[in-house]
Amino acid sequence: MTRLKLDRVWWLVTPGNPLKDTRGLAPLAERIAAARALTRHPRIDITGFEAALGVRYSYDTVSYLVTHCPGVRFVWIMGADNLRSFHRWQNWRGIARLIPMAVVDRLGPSLYSAASVAAQALARAQIRESAATTLANRRPPAWVFLHGLKSPLSSTALRAERHQSHKTAIETGENRDVAAPERAAAAGPGGLAAAMPVGSGT
Repeated sequence: MTRLKLDRVWWLVTPGNPLKDTRGLAPLAERIAAARALTRHPRIDITGFEAALGVRYSYDTVSYLVTHCPGVRFVWIMGADNLRSFHRWQNWRGIARLIPMAVVDRLGPSLYSAASVAAQALARAQIRESAATTLANRRPPAWVFLHGLKSPLSSTALRAERHQSHKTAIETGENRDVAAPERAAAAGPGGLAAAMPVGSGT
């Protein structure tokens, strides 16, 4: 929030990524609860409202928010791994035209995300990292790559670990909860951030 000069962050817990196998995904309510337990910050809101809207594609989510919240300056936040596959997203160019974007550095994906189809297509819209605090006030398309501390954990790996641990627990007769870390990671690092005048309503 500080680097982008945002007032709030909305962490969107996806109903299911259309580009990924969701068979091992925990129920939405569990992932929302896990994300809330993981992130206890007064200005970070965990929400699964995409499911309530009945949308699965980010373009539909962004389009809805921009249309229904005209007084709010939104910034789309996603990991560098998502930038690599961004060109496969439904109407990805439309997302870039609707909302400024911040791409957060991740271990591994950062090495090749800069050479991705989307990064190359949007190269002229990229701003310097030192200007990140101005992103919310810029007219899209505009995006910034944020470097920083990186975690080697991935939701896919944690789901696999959970499945193996659960299988072992059943075979040995142990009764232990191994799902919480997976649920937190499965909620995903990406989401929507809203930069709003302090004190304004939603």
